[in-house]
Amino acid sequence: MLRIGVAYDILRWEERAIADALRRNGAEPQLIHLRNTFIELGRGEWPELVLQRSISHSVASESASALESAGVTVVNGSLPILLSNDKLLTASILSRAGVPTPRTVAAFTPEDTLKAADTIGYPVVLKPVNGSWGRMVAKARDEEELRALLDHRLYVPGINSQVFLIQEYIEKPGRDIRVFVIGEDVPAAIYRVSDHWITNTARGGRAEAAEVDEELRELAIRVAEAMGADILGIDVFEDPRRGYVVNEVNAVPEFKNTVRATGHPIHERIAEYAVELARR
Repeated sequence: MLRIGVAYDILRWEERAIADALRRNGAEPQLIHLRNTFIELGRGEWPELVLQRSISHSVASESASALESAGVTVVNGSLPILLSNDKLLTASILSRAGVPTPRTVAAFTPEDTLKAADTIGYPVVLKPVNGSWGRMVAKARDEEELRALLDHRLYVPGINSQVFLIQEYIEKPGRDIRVFVIGEDVPAAIYRVSDHWITNTARGGRAEAAEVDEELRELAIRVAEAMGADILGIDVFEDPRRGYVVNEVNAVPEFKNTVRATGHPIHERIAEYAVELARR
């Protein structure tokens, strides 16, 4: 029987659902607990294809790279995971690909960050280069607020305080969009609705089914191609002037709330796609 690995560090609903879906699609799932194993570079008896599902950015990219050294096909691979984990790299790649994104400035001192904010115009959003679930993302309405945020950033241990990412603040209609790409398919999307400007469901946002129109579908495919990714969760803003703009991408996306809101079995499509790839 065809074996397909599912690499994880916490066995969530998503990973269990993918494993069950693999069985329904004629494959034997091999659960690989990354906190309870080791990977020798260039060696080992692994499935020919492994779905990467680690919630740790560093563990996801590094374990994918280690598995790839042994000839394993990893979905997503180490490079798209590594790129998507860095918000500046992601914004740079999408900008070069002509994908519409919020206006973004990289600065390397607090003084230049303040100048960048003046260039963009307040309010601005200060982001860490790495991070997820909206953590350490803050809005500054004026220079005084931005100075306070910068002071805080400089004294937080572990934060990359040498790179400052400033973005324009998009006036969203009380929601953003999370759209999914699996191969060349764009199966579902949700609105993440919130009274707060940060709409992540991990921060209290409410998931509602969203229509995937042709413009959104084409945009999502362009993003996946630019990132070199097989599976992505893409965060899209509805700008009142420009229409869809891509904010961030996630190479190991959660989808439980999407399944609940839309009824679309994302896990089934991931399993089908993995089986298709493994049999090629």
